[in-house]
Amino acid sequence: MYPNDGFRELDRQECLRLLAKVPVGRIVHTRQALPAVLPVNFCLDGDGAVLLRTSAASELARAVAGSVVAFEADEVDAARSSGWSVVVTGRATVVTDPAEQERLARIGPRSWVPSPEEVFVRIHPELVTGRELVGGQTLYGVDIAP
Repeated sequence: MYPNDGFRELDRQECLRLLAKVPVGRIVHTRQALPAVLPVNFCLDGDGAVLLRTSAASELARAVAGSVVAFEADEVDAARSSGWSVVVTGRATVVTDPAEQERLARIGPRSWVPSPEEVFVRIHPELVTGRELVGGQTLYGVDIAP
């Protein structure tokens, strides 16, 4: 990051706190050797893992199981020229342990498109990064705040 570029780096705890505030993010995975991005609802587990709930027959469940993926969520206030973005990178696994599935059914995200057979996908947070754009910054001496 360049000094005075209008962004502030966020530490891991700040990133997780901000992620817990929003209900929707985007998972980035590989489809036919190309990047694919899907919006998903999610929640965080106690250790900072990102939890998704999807159909067991979905392309998403098949594509991400055992793969390294990225997950991004953000919040933007265009009127104030401010916001934040957090990226969690890690290995995605489909939860198969019955006791863990039962626990996640109680605390995990609810599917917005329920299906008869659903699975939980957990993204283990190996790398958590984020940055915040602070509103009212100036660019080349010109005030960009409304």
